[in-house]
Amino acid sequence: MVLPALVFIFIFSYLPMYGVLMAFQDYQLFGGFFNSPWVGTKHFAAFFSSPDFWTVMRNTIVISLLKLGIGFPAPILLALMLNEIRALLFKRIIQTVSYLPHFLSWVIVGGVVGSMLSTDNGSVNMLLLKLNLIHEPVSFLSVPEYFWGILVGTGIWKEMGFAAIVYLAAIAGIDPHLYEAAAIDGAGRFKQIQLITLPCIRPVIIIFMILAVGNILNAGFEDILILATNPVLRDVSDVIDTYVYRMGFLNNRYSYAAAAGLFKAIVSVGLLAAANRAARKMGSSLW
Repeated sequence: MVLPALVFIFIFSYLPMYGVLMAFQDYQLFGGFFNSPWVGTKHFAAFFSSPDFWTVMRNTIVISLLKLGIGFPAPILLALMLNEIRALLFKRIIQTVSYLPHFLSWVIVGGVVGSMLSTDNGSVNMLLLKLNLIHEPVSFLSVPEYFWGILVGTGIWKEMGFAAIVYLAAIAGIDPHLYEAAAIDGAGRFKQIQLITLPCIRPVIIIFMILAVGNILNAGFEDILILATNPVLRDVSDVIDTYVYRMGFLNNRYSYAAAAGLFKAIVSVGLLAAANRAARKMGSSLW
């Protein structure tokens, strides 16, 4: 049963890894890997000395930290609240509604968000005007100060419900006798969550935290590409992935883009190893 997944990963994740060679070449599209001249670390030096480097790194790190700091605990809190609902039908309805956005593509989500924030009869602007909080419609997706909040909030709304399923499954595996014993000892619901639920699902939380730290430079691609269509947002929206896309596919600087992408991959592996080592001291780790 595992074999198809292993074959898929081998074909689409491991075989293409020879492509990192172009980061050390002046890659020529018609010359290929064997006829392109080797230039060593020229493109890495160009990337580090680029005036865009610090802007791209700042946006990548800030957006990733916002997603980690706000987006990571959100599904845990949702799972804890869903676990407290005793009406089974209501619980199923809330769970279905919360994880349904995960199955929508970012193109659809971006269209919905753009429509809601539109200055032309957008629901958000209409509500704010009715409440007299603003005097004229605001073009939210054209204001750099609002972009990080819109991006992170949309991502949390889209993925929070689906991620909560894993935590709900972990909570379901907790021995109910622990709650009964705690109730007999006088522990309320909040105390039971603090002393039983959270400690029992801590291994799952730690594993997801390790993966989240390892992906800290993966600030996003599809969501940013869809929401940041206005060029005025580039100073706050350009991250490593979108920068690689623009340099490689739009400007045809394949080797330069490959060097930037390889740098991100190396740093991500280092962060993953460091997070796993720290988690091992807490009793849970990936390896």
